[in-house]
Amino acid sequence: MKQKLSIIKIGGNIIEDQDYLSQFLKLFAQLEGRKILVHGGGKRATDLGKRLGIESKMVEGRRITDAKSLELVVMVYAGLVNKKIVAQLQANNSNAIGLSGADANTVIAVKRPVNKLDFGFVGDIVDVNAGSISVLLNAEFVPVFCALTHDTNGQLFNTNADTIASEVAIAMSQAYDTTLYYCFEKKGVLRSVTDEDSVIQKINRENYQKLKQDKIVADGMLPKLDNCFHALNKEVQRVCIGDITMFEPEAQLFTTKTL
Repeated sequence: MKQKLSIIKIGGNIIEDQDYLSQFLKLFAQLEGRKILVHGGGKRATDLGKRLGIESKMVEGRRITDAKSLELVVMVYAGLVNKKIVAQLQANNSNAIGLSGADANTVIAVKRPVNKLDFGFVGDIVDVNAGSISVLLNAEFVPVFCALTHDTNGQLFNTNADTIASEVAIAMSQAYDTTLYYCFEKKGVLRSVTDEDSVIQKINRENYQKLKQDKIVADGMLPKLDNCFHALNKEVQRVCIGDITMFEPEAQLFTTKTL
């Protein structure tokens, strides 16, 4: 029987709210079993960039990561944000270790190909080193990944944190019974955006198609949900979406996705 492993990705709004982040990290530290945390950078990189005179470049709502922007996100994601989270977890008696994809060669990517748009130093994941991650888990460390990967030739990349969480969960599913959690400010996937308690508690392949046809699932949620089914199709056991209360004992009001 496989050991259970939880892979949890937290959204930028949680990172931005220090009180909310502290509440989450306490719950995360109390979560039983082996676990991995994945985070982005919230608005910190944009805010620091303005102070340093480095403007964020956006095209069609997507961030372009040029050389200066890459230096900025490495400082913020792997430095400021990651180490603050690790320090807070240590304060909660969780033996966290901060990582980028370059550390222990854990997450390998290639530069996103240039089609109509050159995203710059943005990486698409090609491999996850499950063996290195397992070594850390077996030594009772709690890996905390920031949204950076590398190409094994010295180049770092900015990479979507949702994708890192999904690909890590897929890679670890060979050895573990994995649950992937997407934790953000909403209680789950909502039937009505105006009703915070209208959580759709169970989503599977069949009712997902109907939810899409009926336009109940908002456009902004579709990429995240498609990412969830990609993970489920690759042997991740379940995917849960909700706010930090889904980690409380007896929690019920969140969305669980299965095939």
